[in-house]
Amino acid sequence: MTLTDSTSGTLQDAAVAPPGPPSAGLPSTGLPSRGRAVRRAPVDTRTAVPVLDVTIPVFNEERDLEECLRRLHNHLHDSFPHSFRITVADNASTDGTLKIAERLAREFPELAVVHLDEKGRGNALRKVWLASPSPVLAYMDVDLSTDLAALPPLLAPLISGHSDLAIGTRLTRNSRVVRGPKREFISRSYNLMLHSFMGARFSDAQCGFKAIRADVAQQILPYTVDNSWFFDTELLVLAERCGLRVHEVPVDWVDDPDSSVDVLRTALADVRGMARLTRDLVYGRIPVPELRAALARGPLPASSREDEQTRGSSLFGQLVRFAVIGAASTLAYLLIFLFCRGFMDPQLANFLALLITAVANTGANRRFTFGIQGGNPVRHHFEGLIVFGIGLLL
Repeated sequence: MTLTDSTSGTLQDAAVAPPGPPSAGLPSTGLPSRGRAVRRAPVDTRTAVPVLDVTIPVFNEERDLEECLRRLHNHLHDSFPHSFRITVADNASTDGTLKIAERLAREFPELAVVHLDEKGRGNALRKVWLASPSPVLAYMDVDLSTDLAALPPLLAPLISGHSDLAIGTRLTRNSRVVRGPKREFISRSYNLMLHSFMGARFSDAQCGFKAIRADVAQQILPYTVDNSWFFDTELLVLAERCGLRVHEVPVDWVDDPDSSVDVLRTALADVRGMARLTRDLVYGRIPVPELRAALARGPLPASSREDEQTRGSSLFGQLVRFAVIGAASTLAYLLIFLFCRGFMDPQLANFLALLITAVANTGANRRFTFGIQGGNPVRHHFEGLIVFGIGLLL
């Protein structure tokens, strides 16, 4: 990893700024934060290093890079009340991206350039964030699809110590989003899977507009392993499991029609990432109790450790019951389909078999996998029918 920076030596030699007095000048608006109630110390905004480091991961973006950097620099210079740095993380670009970034770094003292030989947004963010001297770290996509007006409310709760992470969300009623139906469907389906299968509570995993406190990043990033797009989801799931506060900000977002991201391929990779992360959590590769204790700056009470052990055992049992019910549902689907195929159209037989088993599968998992009795099952069955619809379309 190499660095071009007109204001400092190397990222590796920098240290995270110590806590200090609260910052002023940034509004704190958006959705409520979720997680533990403990607040961290406010960020010292009088530190000699830049208070904010915004990373822009890029790969072959010579066409859009200069306009993006000039626009972002002007916005931060005019509206951000504290010192800042913009770090361009070049992910092995083969065009003129690196030369353009280095030329602009000579023009703007607040611009740094990091060149990496490996591709991947997750890889770039992990390396740059772990080496950054700034106490507040953020990133956004090079196309600046998210309105920069959302940046102050994204950063304010981190600087004040109210929250640990902050994310932009395109999936709330207060967000204004312009994008095609294909991307909208895939995005909402993916986040529904995260809520249903991993218990996630954040609303939008993949919006390219996030920020994190450096003291939190130093402890949680070493446990992330994905080098690509699933990095965002992995970071947020670990943050919630560790009891961190995740602040959400509704954003105005306009899809880039020239984006080179293969949405469907990325979504499938994310599903594989969910399976891998679930295994890591179940088999203890990620020591959540110890990590939670470190992030809380204190040891876990014995009762909390026992709760974590019980929860891990319960999760393994849930996975076993979930697999058994899934196998039984598949067998039931086959029998119903073969029976109905004898006297109706195969598409209709397929629809009926899928519908019956989807409803039964949801009910069985409510009762036996997760131990939910009574209450209002409508939401769970509605989510199950959405998954049924996705399966029918496939």
